[in-house]
Amino acid sequence: MKRRQFIRLAAGTASAVPAWRAAAASPAMDLSLEEATIDQLGAALRARQTTTVQLLQRYVERIAQLDRAGPQLRSVIELNPDAEAIAAQLDGEAAAGRWRGPLHGVPVIVKDNLATADAMQTSAGSLALVGAKAPRDAFVVGRLREAGAVLIGKANLSEWANIRGTHSVSGWSARGGQTRNPYALDRSPSGSSSGTGTAVAASLCAAGIGTETDGSITSPASVQALVGIKPTVGLVSRDGIVPISFTQDTAGPMCRTVRDAALLLAAISGVDPRDAATKAQRGRIAPAALVPASPGSLRGLRIGIADNLIGDHRGVAGLFDAALAALKALGATLVAAPIPNTERYAQSELEVLLFELRHAMAAYLREFAPNLPHRSLADLIAYNEAHASEELSLFGQEYFVQAQAKGPLTRPAYAQALALGRRFARTHGIDAALRRQRLHALIAPTTGPAWLIDTVNGDAGSPSATSPPAVAGYPHVTVPMGQVQGLPVGLSLIGTAWSEPVLLRIALAYEQATALRTRPAYRERTT
Repeated sequence: MKRRQFIRLAAGTASAVPAWRAAAASPAMDLSLEEATIDQLGAALRARQTTTVQLLQRYVERIAQLDRAGPQLRSVIELNPDAEAIAAQLDGEAAAGRWRGPLHGVPVIVKDNLATADAMQTSAGSLALVGAKAPRDAFVVGRLREAGAVLIGKANLSEWANIRGTHSVSGWSARGGQTRNPYALDRSPSGSSSGTGTAVAASLCAAGIGTETDGSITSPASVQALVGIKPTVGLVSRDGIVPISFTQDTAGPMCRTVRDAALLLAAISGVDPRDAATKAQRGRIAPAALVPASPGSLRGLRIGIADNLIGDHRGVAGLFDAALAALKALGATLVAAPIPNTERYAQSELEVLLFELRHAMAAYLREFAPNLPHRSLADLIAYNEAHASEELSLFGQEYFVQAQAKGPLTRPAYAQALALGRRFARTHGIDAALRRQRLHALIAPTTGPAWLIDTVNGDAGSPSATSPPAVAGYPHVTVPMGQVQGLPVGLSLIGTAWSEPVLLRIALAYEQATALRTRPAYRERTT
């Protein structure tokens, strides 16, 4: 592919391409890209069977065939015009015998709420942030670049990470349009990291980075047969991420395999002087401990069944029963262990998010959008009102307005809500369940099958396991558990703070024993 062709694709003006169904089924494409792991791509690069530039070009072609044309997944909001130059530089390093690690030359996509100090936008899907000039990369982006990953582009998302309005449509943003679920195009891609999920599920990149406040990594990963990791808050820096909550926000990997997700997590974790929460990881987790060496047995591990999070969907319950049998066959001891007090903090969680949103957003705008006129949440509200035909065409901004009405963080209502959530999600929630039964982890279905995209009523949603670990700030890993009528469902693994190594050990063993991820079918609609 010539450089001018790459630039045309990055601008969204690509010329006609071969029929996407034929391209997706091409043996050459299957061997080189579809479902390819980080290790496989790295081995091909080291053996000089391909180059980073060639890999990048193949992924860009696949984006043209599946995202821009064909099923029009609309998961990639923007391609990186600097990517080819970066890839060429990495090829030069490889030719000189310098390898930065397992991510060297691997094309990765990041959600469009991670700041990049390059030619790409950082918009959170909103037209209000178009043109913002970030003075530096987000910490996570910097870590990816240092590891040798090639940022192929930015992923679409639920605008403002689904915190703008009460009837939001997951996967929709004014800037990027509606992202579609590659397993059934009329079904929701779920969560705010919807574009990252779709791009990774459709093999439009090798791996992806999403962000989560409550369910925004794990839910889209679940409904698109991916491995998603919502880390302990403080394992990955929040610096340079368009915020909602500084007590719950975190970035994390979204990948097709557990090992890929673990490799990506190891690359982006670390202490950041700009994020005080990351200091707590010192002496707790070494990056190498995040990557399980081999599946192995689960003998000696006690896993609790959080049966109050299972829900009443018959198909999901059947898959969960099969997951329990698989874990038992791997040697794990399973015991009933409902997470107590899950109903105690639903309202307090929202209260905390709204209080923190107002203050965190102002700080982000001041540092990462210094050239724009917006300096506060009130400014963004006014912008949306002035551009209602584009921004408010499908749903409103009720949460923005409610957050703006909140007072300073010194108000007793904020302190009380924060303390209540932590008490009942941590001490009297997850930790209580683990302690009583001497458990290493808790399990439950992540969420139900994807619901229909509904631009009239907004998201339907389904019961999920996301809130307890989100409010607690504890780790949450989801891994494919199977499908209900062709729609993927994930298995959640939840633990106490800094328990990522044991959760990933369980996830790897389960994944290798069951191999339940399947490629997307790109069905036009569900029956």
